Amino acid sequence: MKKRIILEFADAINHADIDGILDLLTEDHILIDSHENKMSGKENLRQAWISYFELFPDYKIEVNEILEKDSLLCILGYASGTYKNLKNKDNSNYWRIPVAWTAIIEDNHLKQWQIYADNIIVMDIINRNK
Repeated sequence: MKKRIILEFADAINHADIDGILDLLTEDHILIDSHENKMSGKENLRQAWISYFELFPDYKIEVNEILEKDSLLCILGYASGTYKNLKNKDNSNYWRIPVAWTAIIEDNHLKQWQIYADNIIVMDIINRNK
């Protein structure tokens, strides 16, 4: 059941389905990004996802492995996207990086989602396009 929630969450992300993403969250869900910034509140998260998909309209996550211990899951895979869909001939705005996520599941919903990624490639692309 818990792995299914993660796969549904990944599918909602991969389809930029913000309502689908939010439906899988607890009311007190906490998102922790790769810089350890914390965000909670569904309206805040709605705006965050809208903004993220504006930056990376084709953002996708690939789930390769899910490890489970009680309510904690560790997800291993990749994240990818193209910065503002400005695909250059050399595809220099596209990135794909290895990522680990942790998730805490409570009452069949995501209570916490934490991202562990080295975003230096992504930040270089953003800075190059300013």
